Amino acid sequence: MDLTNLDFQQARIKQVLFKSRLRSILYGVRETDDALFSLQKNPLGEWLNTIVKPKYSNYPEVREIERVLQRMLDTGQDLVRRYKSGQLEQSRAGLDQIEMYSNQITSLLQALEQRQAA
Repeated sequence: MDLTNLDFQQARIKQVLFKSRLRSILYGVRETDDALFSLQKNPLGEWLNTIVKPKYSNYPEVREIERVLQRMLDTGQDLVRRYKSGQLEQSRAGLDQIEMYSNQITSLLQALEQRQAA
């Protein structure tokens, strides 16, 4: 089964959802959910593992998405640790780093989408 535009749109939504949930944690609106930072349990990580990797694991874009996603999740977890230790401003300032990883993932998703469609 080839990936569709809808698959890629859903992946982008999962990424936005992660950023929204992380922001909610860092602003005290939501409790921490450790699954959010797990590559296997994070919605975008699940999508990679169940939908993309079975057929496209040999594509360099897939390996790079996974690598950048892991960095984004690790950074997000670190920001939550800072938040919990009272470093509110430092934790929230780290959202810029999350945005940088998110932009990288978006570019990689676009490259994968174009490559897969060709």
